[in-house]
Amino acid sequence: MKKLLNKRKISEKTMRIVYYLLLICVSFVFLEPIFRIISKTFMTPEDVIDPVVNWVPRKLSLNNLKVAVKVLNLKKTLVSSILFSGALAIAETFCAALTGFALSRYQFSGKKFWYIMILLCFIVPVTVLMVPRLMMFVTVQEAMKYTLIGTPIPQLIMAILGQGVNSTILILIFQNFFNLIPKSLDEAAMIDGAGPFRVFIHIGLKLSISTVLVVFLFAFVWNWNETYVTGTLLRSGLQLLPAKLSLFDSEFESAVSSSGSAFKLNEAYKMAATFISIAPLLILYSFVQKKFIEGIENTGITGE
Repeated sequence: MKKLLNKRKISEKTMRIVYYLLLICVSFVFLEPIFRIISKTFMTPEDVIDPVVNWVPRKLSLNNLKVAVKVLNLKKTLVSSILFSGALAIAETFCAALTGFALSRYQFSGKKFWYIMILLCFIVPVTVLMVPRLMMFVTVQEAMKYTLIGTPIPQLIMAILGQGVNSTILILIFQNFFNLIPKSLDEAAMIDGAGPFRVFIHIGLKLSISTVLVVFLFAFVWNWNETYVTGTLLRSGLQLLPAKLSLFDSEFESAVSSSGSAFKLNEAYKMAATFISIAPLLILYSFVQKKFIEGIENTGITGE
């Protein structure tokens, strides 16, 4: 018996070691680019071209960050990006919650048809849908004689109507979570005189705070990194951080030439700009990581 127990303990330890090695290897694949960005951000130009220096710079330099802040026009682009992505994320989250609750709790004619339409919106490439959407907004703009293209209004309308970035995934997340909530809670609330909307607010949303946070975080990150739809509809209406990052080379030349400095574009400046563009997302995740994990695990009510 003792030998069997010892063998089991050894096998369990061996499996744990294997699991941890696998997790470390997989984690490194995802974290290595971030470590590389951080390392290059604080390198001097001499360290960048030195083949001996790979990860740890000989001298820490903040010059790359200063140049990147100036090229990205950070004071303006950061505020614009946060407000723009935040507004779209709030609109998408509310629409996804409302749609997911309706699909989960109610039976109505054409439910399967609309469910298929929601899935098709995810399957069909955005580039295919963008042309008719643009034509529609241009037609409305000409009919109303009110400028829409070049403003955040078209994307806000799309987010409110469930046509935002990956809205299908957000709707399905809410639907799956609402399926776990006992319907007896809805019936009890209706007996007390609550209408459908009050049931949605006081039962659906209040019991899904962690899921709301997960969906908001997904929507915020996806809208933050979205450049195709934003470039087509918003264009130059707002100066956004990801758009400035995509034009970093040209913006760098104009910024350096206007200041009269003798800077030459190198990899460190680009890495510093990339680090600045992802820093708000990392900060946001660091504040909400506990609730985010809770929402991913779907903790709380698990059904009857």
